[in-house]
Amino acid sequence: MKESALNTHTLQAIAQNASSNAWTAFNGANTKGKLASILCLDDFEARARAYLPKALYGYIAGSVETRQSWKDNFNAFEQWGFVPRVLKNVARRSQSTALFKHEWDCPFGIAPMGIAALSTYDGDQVMARAAAQANIPFILSGSSLTRLESIMEVAPNSWFQAYLPGEQQRINGLIARVKAAGVKTLVITVDIPVAGNRENNIRAGFSTPLRPSPRLVWDGLTHPRWLLGTFLRTLMNGIPHFENSFAERGAPIISRNVERDFSNREHLDWRHIEKIREQWPGHLIIKGILNAQDAALAKAKGADGIIISNHGGRQLDGAVSPLRVLPDIIQATDNLPVMLDGGIRRGSDVLKALALGAKFVFLGRPFNFAAATASQDGVNHAIALLKAEIDRNMAMLGVNQPEELGEAFLMRLYCECRGRYQRIGYCR
Repeated sequence: MKESALNTHTLQAIAQNASSNAWTAFNGANTKGKLASILCLDDFEARARAYLPKALYGYIAGSVETRQSWKDNFNAFEQWGFVPRVLKNVARRSQSTALFKHEWDCPFGIAPMGIAALSTYDGDQVMARAAAQANIPFILSGSSLTRLESIMEVAPNSWFQAYLPGEQQRINGLIARVKAAGVKTLVITVDIPVAGNRENNIRAGFSTPLRPSPRLVWDGLTHPRWLLGTFLRTLMNGIPHFENSFAERGAPIISRNVERDFSNREHLDWRHIEKIREQWPGHLIIKGILNAQDAALAKAKGADGIIISNHGGRQLDGAVSPLRVLPDIIQATDNLPVMLDGGIRRGSDVLKALALGAKFVFLGRPFNFAAATASQDGVNHAIALLKAEIDRNMAMLGVNQPEELGEAFLMRLYCECRGRYQRIGYCR
């Protein structure tokens, strides 16, 4: 009886707290300090743009060529509208989501982002700690400047994303290192046989490694808060290196002469995934899939899940938005956990993806900008904003659990007529 009463009391407290949070905007914001005017994830970008040097901001915000894929990632969400239910008693709603034998507090996580340690001091650890405190997954990038082992010390539930080296021996070495570090979930990104055409990097003056130049020096000097608070503070511990591309340490982030080893990946195929599956005892995720045939192959080769992604519009310009192919990939994989990233900025975006069958979603740039804005406080605030939006929208949709969502809660607002998309009222 006591345990039952305690559980009932706890549920009532949670529901009361959620209800209170859902009315916060109606009563006026109560956030204090420099985050008081940050009301949504998009608000972080303007702050980060002012703080970061042009080269670094351009690297984070940029995509490739005409930005067609980047733009379509957002357009795809706009083409779905909600059909909510009412009077459904949503007082006990929860975002808790089980994935890979772990109960996460929210159905979203932090996507892998390279060189995040230059966005704010110790950026990878900042995001890993914030994710651990919020009980959401953080994926450390293979292009990070922070050693994997140090991330696992502060956030042992973190995932690791690898770009496969070009030689099997180096792949074996990397997998052995990741295993020894205690990683339980390995994410293999497979959409980079060659580098994307990132013209924006050249225009912004960004390269890896960064090449010292008058333009780069001026870029730093004109952003003194970043120069003192992030860059020079980082250099006090030595020049950062790409720490996790291989089993061994990679190139420094700043060098006039050293070339970064991108490794030849053009010959990689599904046989390399088979060999990794033989070696890797933990959860294996394949990231960068857009084709239902590839999704079915990933399952056949032993993947435990996939992340649909067009690399944030940073690889093949014109590649379809992950949301558009989500239903076909769900159908092709039959109960395999399917996740996605790309274009998610609002709680409504998260819920649309879940309604179309995604198990989980990931966001990258918004959390990077949040870290640049206010370090861990910024990331904590970004997580809280998105979580509050999801909570509020679940209530208005009439659902208590993410798994209650389905296509019955959505209506397509656009259909393809006469060779172009037209807005119509009742097209499914």
